[in-house]
Amino acid sequence: MIAFMVAGTASGVGKTTVALALMAALRERGLSVQPFKCGPDFLDTGHQSAICGRTSRNLDTWMLDGEANRAIFASASRTADAAVVEGAMGLYDGAVGGTEEGSPAEIAKLLGLQVVLVLDASKSARSIAAVVKGFESFDPGVRFAGIVLNQVGGEGHYRMLETAIRTVSTAPILGHLPMDSRIGIPERYLGLHTTEEATSEDNLRAAFADAARAHLNLTPLLELSWTGAGIDNQGAPVARVEGSRARIGVARDKAFSFYYEDNFDLLRERGAEIIPFSPLVDARLPENLDGLYLGGGYPELYADVLSRNTAMLAGIRAFAEAGKPVYAECGGMIYLGQSLTLVDGQICAMAGVLPLKFEMTSQLVHFGYVRVDFTEDCLLGKKGTTVRGHSFHCSRVQAGCAMPTAYRVSYSLSGCDEPEGFHLKNVLASYVHLHFRGNPTLAASLVAAARQTRVIEVAA
Repeated sequence: MIAFMVAGTASGVGKTTVALALMAALRERGLSVQPFKCGPDFLDTGHQSAICGRTSRNLDTWMLDGEANRAIFASASRTADAAVVEGAMGLYDGAVGGTEEGSPAEIAKLLGLQVVLVLDASKSARSIAAVVKGFESFDPGVRFAGIVLNQVGGEGHYRMLETAIRTVSTAPILGHLPMDSRIGIPERYLGLHTTEEATSEDNLRAAFADAARAHLNLTPLLELSWTGAGIDNQGAPVARVEGSRARIGVARDKAFSFYYEDNFDLLRERGAEIIPFSPLVDARLPENLDGLYLGGGYPELYADVLSRNTAMLAGIRAFAEAGKPVYAECGGMIYLGQSLTLVDGQICAMAGVLPLKFEMTSQLVHFGYVRVDFTEDCLLGKKGTTVRGHSFHCSRVQAGCAMPTAYRVSYSLSGCDEPEGFHLKNVLASYVHLHFRGNPTLAASLVAAARQTRVIEVAA
């Protein structure tokens, strides 16, 4: 199997564009490509999945231990011809400034992956060689498969950069990508537009494949021999819970799309059947659900539509009032609140399950990795349970709103901690996005709660 990582010198240098172009080019050659993304990202993974026709997976050495990351990589890439991992931020950027913990470099070494280094060359000349030299010498444990220059002004500019880099590096220069709007994906405050909002998958794949064909040399990558770093590429056997499946409804549409695919895998392994539905367009919940999982996304962009779908709002409210388990993260939690105030002052009614009102903010609130300690028993586990996750949102609970909590959340960047995890009987809602592989008991607990609801209904 061919396997490598695409990483950048910093955020915004074009590593997503390069990664998607390489994925599309490999698919064009007839290879089955398994995509991965480093870090807590839901947006890049959607575009990778669209390009590759296989669901992208998240790798993260801060939220997950080494064994979990190896297992995710081995299981997902088992039937693939190639595995392409896109880094996050800069190659050596991690959870804190003094260590590699949580960085793409740590993941590359863990999985035995060589790195394709992406640099923004739009304003560079000979000095770019110094940047390359610094990245290649910073950590001797990181090996480089090649270099790609992004945002190059033309062939003359590229030749000048190439000449400079060859004086300090023996890594193959795989080519460059010019300034080309056809392969640009629009961005907003939380990152790229979602794949649900982008152009068709076929058109997207064709545009990136065209760019790679015209400007990139894949030969050095096709010749890579991945040693596996001791990973059994067959993947570990999965022990699945037998018996009737607990039917868990999952909100999935343009408004709600922020999920880790591995969370669904774990829920299925523990005995769940995942039933997707759309709070935007569906008039009612799917039949015979035992639980609900409302993920994050962009509910604020569709708040008026969500608010006007009163039949669905009533169905969500009735479901919770019936005592069935409801777990919500970030955007899903906002949807369960009483209302959402948009940046223009418009107030949109939400489901009214939680006695909380939310308002959009002009900047990120509590951005970064978090540690969660359960201070009370709740849907996802017992008091004393710990798990890691991340926070990434531009909204907050309005002043004066209060309700019981089941979490103590510690934020890695700010160093502050606070009560969170709003807990009301069978409902658990939080701004924190949790990766269930970090503590698989969470998935088991959620499925058990859904099963218990069914048992009580049958007994009644």
